[in-house]
Amino acid sequence: MNFWTKAAGLILRNRYLVLLIIALITAFLASQMKYMKFSYTEANLLPEDHAANLEYNKFLEIFGEEGNLVILGVKDSTVFTPEKFNAWNKLVEQFDAREEIDFTVSIADVQKLKADRKKRKFILEPLYEKNPTTKEEVNAIKTQLFEKLPFYDNLLYNKETGTLQTAIYIKKEIINTPQRRDFIFDVLIPAIEKFEKENNLDVRVSGMPYIRTLNAQNIQDEILLFVVGALGITALIFFFFFRSFRATFITLLVVLIGVIWAFGFIGLFRYEITVLSALIPPLIIVIGVPNAVFLINKYQQEIKKHGQQAKALQRVISKIGNATLMTNITTASGFATFVFVKSNLLREFGILASVNIISIFILALLIIPIIYSFMPLPKKKHLNHLERKWIENVVNWMEKMVKNQRITIYFATVIVIVLGIIGVYKIRVSGSLIEDMPKKMDFYKDIRFFEKEFGGIMPLEILIDTKKDKGVMKLSTLKKMEELNETIETFPELSKPISVVNLVKYSKQAYYKGNPRYYQLPTNQEQSYIFSYTKNSNSDAGMLKTFVDSTGRYARITTFMKDIGTDKMDIIQERLKAVIAKEFPEDKYTVSLTGKALVFIKGTNYLINNLVISLSLAILLIAIFMAWMFRSPQMILISLIPNMLPLLITAGLMGFLDIPIKPSTILVFSIAFGISVDDTIHFLAKYRQELIANRWKIKPSVYSALKETGVSMFYTSIVLFFGFLVFTLSSFGGTIALGGLVSVTLLLAMVSNLLLLPSLLLTFEKKIANKKVFKEPKMRIFPPKEDKIEE
Repeated sequence: MNFWTKAAGLILRNRYLVLLIIALITAFLASQMKYMKFSYTEANLLPEDHAANLEYNKFLEIFGEEGNLVILGVKDSTVFTPEKFNAWNKLVEQFDAREEIDFTVSIADVQKLKADRKKRKFILEPLYEKNPTTKEEVNAIKTQLFEKLPFYDNLLYNKETGTLQTAIYIKKEIINTPQRRDFIFDVLIPAIEKFEKENNLDVRVSGMPYIRTLNAQNIQDEILLFVVGALGITALIFFFFFRSFRATFITLLVVLIGVIWAFGFIGLFRYEITVLSALIPPLIIVIGVPNAVFLINKYQQEIKKHGQQAKALQRVISKIGNATLMTNITTASGFATFVFVKSNLLREFGILASVNIISIFILALLIIPIIYSFMPLPKKKHLNHLERKWIENVVNWMEKMVKNQRITIYFATVIVIVLGIIGVYKIRVSGSLIEDMPKKMDFYKDIRFFEKEFGGIMPLEILIDTKKDKGVMKLSTLKKMEELNETIETFPELSKPISVVNLVKYSKQAYYKGNPRYYQLPTNQEQSYIFSYTKNSNSDAGMLKTFVDSTGRYARITTFMKDIGTDKMDIIQERLKAVIAKEFPEDKYTVSLTGKALVFIKGTNYLINNLVISLSLAILLIAIFMAWMFRSPQMILISLIPNMLPLLITAGLMGFLDIPIKPSTILVFSIAFGISVDDTIHFLAKYRQELIANRWKIKPSVYSALKETGVSMFYTSIVLFFGFLVFTLSSFGGTIALGGLVSVTLLLAMVSNLLLLPSLLLTFEKKIANKKVFKEPKMRIFPPKEDKIEE
C-alpha cells in the first residue's frame, strides 16, 4: 500500500478532525487580516544596499522627504477677477491653517525681497497688503508677479500661458502614513470640489502624495473587483462544464477559504498590500479552480465506472493527489524563484504566492473528498458532461492532428518561433512611474496638464557635497551650479531647476531695487557687499534651508521630470554626468543624481536582469523535477519545448503590440511557465502509466493519454484563460497587460501540450521506449492501472 492510499484512508477516517483543524486555521488567519495595511510609498524594486538606494537615503537624511509636494493649478483668465482671485488665495490659506501642512507657496504667500540700505540687510515685504477689490488692482499684482519677479517663474506661474500654480507642502512626518490619505480624501478633495462649484473654475491637482493616495485607493478598490470577478467567472465556467450546483458550490467554498488564507498570510507576515501582493487573492482563485476540476472530474469518472463512493473518494486522493501535488509544486516553484531576488517587493510576492499555492492544494485535496463523503452519489445528469459530444469532438480532432498532421504541427511551430524571435527584438523597457496609471482618471489627465505647463511633477534631485562647511555659498560653487542649471534647462523633459542659485540671483535683484535685469549671479566685486546683506538678515533663512543644509556643506538642485522611459532618462543622465564631471572635480565635490523617479527607473532595469535569473532558475528547477520524476534526460527536453514555446510567443506579442517590459508585466513569464508545466506533468504522468499498461507500445499509450487528460486539460485551461482575463477589468495598464498576456500564454500552452508534446513523443520516443531506456520513475505520479483487478 503506497503513501497516497494510506493518506486517503487517514483523511476519510478522520473527516471531522480534518474539518475542525481547517476551521481553526481559517479562524486564526482571518484574525490576522486586521494587520493588513496598504503601502503608502512607491514600490522600491531595488535591494536596500543598492547604490541608488544609499544615495537616495543620504539625500533624505540631509533634506528630508522630497515627495511631500501637492500642487494645484488653474488655467483660466477669469481667475484674475477680484472675486475669483481672492477666493483662490482663501482656498490656499484654508489649507495652510491645517496641522498636516508644513507651509504653502501661493500668490498670497509671495514675499518680495528688498534691500534695507540703512540697516544693510534684506527684508521681506508681502507682494500686496490687502485683498484687491478692482480688476486694475488684480492686474497690477499680476504684472508685478509676471514681469518683475522671475524667481517665481515656473514655480507659481507660467508667463506664456497665464497658468497659476500653488505649492502645498505636507508635513514630512505624515507623508508615508494613513494621515496623508485622510487629509487628501477628507480635506483637500472636498475643499477643491466646493471651490470649483462656487467659482466655476477647473482646478488641476497633482504631486506625488496626491497621486500615490489615489493610486493606493484604486488598488484597494480593485482587490474586491478581482476577487468577485475571478469567483464569478470561474464559477460560471465551472458550472457550464460540470452542470452541477453541488460541484460549483464545493469549488467556491475551497477557493473562498483559500482567499481568507491569502489575506491572512499577508497580515501574518506583516506585509504591505502593493500592486503585486494585491494580485495574490485572485491568483489563488484562478489556480485553485483547476485543482478542483481534476479532483471532481476524477470522482465523477470513478462513480460512473463502478458507482462505489468510498472507493471513488479513496481513488481521488490516491490517484490525483500525487499528480496535483507535483503540478502545484512546479507552479509554486515558478513563483518561489522570486525569493532569491534581492528586491524586497518581489521576494514578498514570491513567498506569498508559493505559500498560498501549496495551501490551496492542501485545502482542495482535503475539503473536496470530505464534503463529497457526506453527500449522496451524483445523479446521472451530473455525469452527462463526461460524454458530451463537443468535447469528445475536440479531443478527437487533436488525436487526428497528432496522428496525420505532425508535419503541419512542426511547420506551424517553426513559423511561430521565427515570428516570436522577430517580436522579441521589438520589445522595449519602460521605467515610467505613471505609465500603468488609469488613463481615464482625472488625476492622470492632471499629470499631463502639469507636464505641459510646468515641465513635470516627478522630482529629480541633484545632491552636491562641497566637502567643506559653508562651501555652497562660495561664488565658484554657485557658478558651477548655474552651469548645471543651464544644462538642465536644455532638456524639454525637465522643468526649470530651482536651487540656492535662484535665491542668490534674487538677492542681487533685490539689492538693485528689484530691477529684473539684475536677476543673475553677482560678480566677484558685488559678492562681498551683497553677501554681507545676506549675513545680516534672517529674512531668507527659511527659504535658504530648503536648498542648503544647516552646515552650508550640502546643496540640492530640484527639477521635475516628465513621464519619460528608461532610454530618454539614460541620455539625460549621461549628459548631466558629463557636465558634472567637467564642472565638479571629484577631489573637491561629490555630486549624485537621485529622487523617487530615478530610483524607480533604476529599479526597473534591475528587475529585468533579475527576471532572466528567476526565469532561468524556474526552468532549471522544473527540469530537475522532470529528471527526478521521469529519470530520462530525453524526457526533460521533450517536456520543456512545449512550455518554452508559449513564452517565446508571449515575448513576441509584447514586441508586436508594444507592451513594454516593466514591473507589472515582468511577472507574465514566471506565472505562465509555472502554470503551463502543470499540463505537461499531467500528460506525461498519464503517458507513463499507459506505456507500462500497453507493454511499451507508444502509439496507443500517447492516444490513451491524450483522450484521458485532454478533457481535464481543456477544462482547466479554459478556466485559467477566463480567470486571468478578469485582470483586464483593471484600470492599471500593467495589470491589464498581465491578465491578457497570461491568458493567451496559457491557452497557447494547452494547445502546445496537446498537439506538440504528443507529436514529439511519437517522433522521438521510439528509440527510447524500444530500448527500454525508460527506467522506473523515482516517484509514481499516477499509481499503476488497477481498475481491471478491482472491478
